[in-house]
This record gives sequence, structure tokens and C-alpha cells, in this order.
Amino acid sequence: MADYKYLLVERHDDGRVVRILLNRPATRNAQNRGMLVELNEAFLEAEADDDVRVIILGGTGKMFSAGHDVVSPEAQEEYLPGPNQHPSWKVNGGTRRGAESLMLQEWHYFFQNTLRWRNLRKITIAQVHGKVYSAGLMLMWACDLIVAADNTEFADVVGTRMGMCGMEYFAHPWEFGPRKTKELMLTGDSISASDAFALGMVAKVFPTDHLGDMTLDFARRVAEVPTVAALLVKESVNQTVDNMGFHNSLNACFSLHELNHAHWAQLHDDGNPMAKPEDGVPEWGKTPPVVRAQRDKVRD
Repeated sequence: MADYKYLLVERHDDGRVVRILLNRPATRNAQNRGMLVELNEAFLEAEADDDVRVIILGGTGKMFSAGHDVVSPEAQEEYLPGPNQHPSWKVNGGTRRGAESLMLQEWHYFFQNTLRWRNLRKITIAQVHGKVYSAGLMLMWACDLIVAADNTEFADVVGTRMGMCGMEYFAHPWEFGPRKTKELMLTGDSISASDAFALGMVAKVFPTDHLGDMTLDFARRVAEVPTVAALLVKESVNQTVDNMGFHNSLNACFSLHELNHAHWAQLHDDGNPMAKPEDGVPEWGKTPPVVRAQRDKVRD
């Protein structure tokens, strides 16, 4: 497989299982544009390889992913015109103006990427650990199965920290449930791996120190299923939830997400498409810590 700047790729069992690891530990595997473009390439390469039966998606460092990278110098250089601007900012709406530009860019690189990975013609397993925040949820939810280390926490903080109604791939009500989604989005609180297992969102909870090995063992078990049966099981479930409204709700909520961006951009003289402290969100870098949602407490 190709060499990547922001990913590590492992091949196991003569290529039957491929593990892709997000590899920006210094930024908590925050997703810059370069990482997302590489991840799409790695997924499609594994999908095209007939030896591959199962694809694992994990991350290096202390956590799976902190979400989209909107603050690092590297991410800023990718966005701004100059020698280090990522080529993807010059296509797919990158040169358009106003809300159209952001809508097209997010459509291609956040929404449709994630939907494409959800529909890969291979079985995918998310191997998550530590904190899985906001756009980290999107990557995880694109996978067919999720296994989590016992130290994992899941949260979406974009409502409380950025004044946004959720992520571009809004699978939250389907994964958390409708009322739990409202609670988690309106508070920014987290749920544990055990909570996620009880919801049916997570298939396995493994000891943190053994997550990689046990996920590989799980993938090997899944890889024993005949490929046509595995694909049709996946497609049967995906088509069922699509007919229940999943795909249409994703499209509708993407439009609401872009309306949310347009609202903030119109209010701000600099066109910033997210809420600022004067809009009622905490100052970036001074946000209160994410806490666990608890049945009998407002905030721990």
C-alpha cells in the first residue's frame, strides 16, 4: 500500500485484514485536510484489493480522534493561499465565494467522504480508545462494527463550544437515540464505553492494553465469513436503515448544518462561520472539561 504522511497502514494474515491508523498523536489525531484525503485513498485502496476482507480503523497516541482540526498551524496552512495550501482547497468549491464555498467543501470532504466509507464493499471495524469527540464520531460511525477500549469516552462538543447543531454526518439520533442525542448535544457531556455497549453502538469493550490484539482477533473471526455473505449482510442492514429514513435524514441535517454556518458567518464581520465568545460560547482553549453524563447529577 502507499506511504502516507498522516496514516500508518498494517497488513495482517497475507492481506486478509488491513489496519489503518490515524497518526497525528501530537494533535490528538485531529483531522486536517491532508489526513482526510489520505484516509479516503487508503480506504479505496483496501476496498479495491480482493485479498482484503476486513478493514480496521484506529488511531495512534492517547486517543482515537479529537475531531476536525480547525486550529493547528498545519491546518491553517492547508487552508490559506500559499505554498503549503492543500490542493483540495482549490477544487470542489474551494475557489467559490460565500456560503457556497464552505457548503461544497464540507459536502465533498466531510459528508460524502464519510458516507462513501460507510458504504465500502468491505467490512469495516472502528478500533477506538481514549476520547472520541465530534468528527471522531463520524469516522467511527462510518464503520460497520465498533470496538472500544474500556477507557473510551464519546462526546460531541460542537453545540456547546462552537454553536453548531452537530456534525456534517449527523448520525447521532440513530446511534445514541433521539433524546440522548439532545441531552449530549445540549450539554457537551460524554458517555462511557459501557454506556455505548448498552446502547448497542459498541460491539465489544476490550481492556485498553489489549485493544489492538483483541480487535485483530475479532477481525479475523469476521474475515472467516464468505465474502459474498458478509457483503450482503452489510448491505441488507444498510438498505434497511436507509429505507427507514437514515440517508434522507443525513441529507436534511447536512443542510441544517450549513444553515448554522451561514448564520454565524452573516453575524460576524470577519465571516467566521462558527460562534464566538460574544455569541455565548466559551473562549477557545478555556472551555470547561467534558464530564460524564450521569443519571442523578446535572454536572459532576
